[in-house]
Amino acid sequence: MKTIMLVCTAGVSTSMLVSNMQKAAEEKGVEADIFAVSPNEADGYLSTKEIDVLLLGPQVKFLKDQLQEKVASKNIPVEIIDMRDFEHMDGEAILDTALGLVK
Repeated sequence: MKTIMLVCTAGVSTSMLVSNMQKAAEEKGVEADIFAVSPNEADGYLSTKEIDVLLLGPQVKFLKDQLQEKVASKNIPVEIIDMRDFEHMDGEAILDTALGLVK
């Protein structure tokens, strides 16, 4: 089971993206817990949940350095979602990126 946390300005587009990623995971036979949180909720989830990879929506890419510092001791990869993949709500491509980051 892989746990993928997206940090976005949690709105309709993020909900659709999570849904598309979950569908892609099912089609690939990958067990994944994929969810999105707002920047304000990120700290709480990082301290209470085992996260395998942290993806940032393009609109919150400025948080990358700050979040990398917070998770450095936990060895959680942090990456910004590709703008084109985000715009196209390409759940499969974003899932593939996330899975590629997990060691």
